[in-house]
Amino acid sequence: MERWMGKYSEVAYGLMRIVVGLLFACHGAQKLFGLFGGMGAHASPLITTAGVIEFFGGALIALGLWAGYAGFITSGQMAVAYFMMHASGGFWPIVNKGEPAVLYCFVFLYIASKGSGSLSIEALLKKRPA
Repeated sequence: MERWMGKYSEVAYGLMRIVVGLLFACHGAQKLFGLFGGMGAHASPLITTAGVIEFFGGALIALGLWAGYAGFITSGQMAVAYFMMHASGGFWPIVNKGEPAVLYCFVFLYIASKGSGSLSIEALLKKRPA
């Protein structure tokens, strides 16, 4: 399969980064703006801070602008969220409903290690002549 799909790996990575970033930004929009059935700006300072990281971090990741830095920060936020909100409910993420936090954490860690990639604003800026 790698022989056939390998030539599409950069495109697949870019699409994954865009989709994951947009989905994560939606979580931030819930917390900050009350969109998608969210609570809005009447939340605690901790939830507001999480909303800012989720909204702007997700947007930067989706756009491919400083995605490595945003991925590192959002990965850390998801690790903290898992241990603050889910770990007390049992050891296994399937039991404590922490699977999304764990998945986001490790996908963002991968994005932090790989950066923005070819389908990104950073790639467009590098191609522009000075």
